Amino acid sequence: MYNILICDDDRDIVSALKIYLSAESSYRLFEAYTGQQAIDIVRQRDIQLILMDVMMPELDGIAA
Repeated sequence: MYNILICDDDRDIVSALKIYLSAESSYRLFEAYTGQQAIDIVRQRDIQLILMDVMMPELDGIAA
């Protein structure tokens, strides 16, 4: 099973991506709404793929 982290400050985008990716049962999905949340999840989990927005407030996707 692959772990995918979805990080975006827009909750609708996170929800839409989760709908598309949940159809495939071989993915475990994690969600974050800030760059700091994404960093915390990556430190705790073995993440194979990160889908991250680059234009977020505070800590953007490039800095994270």
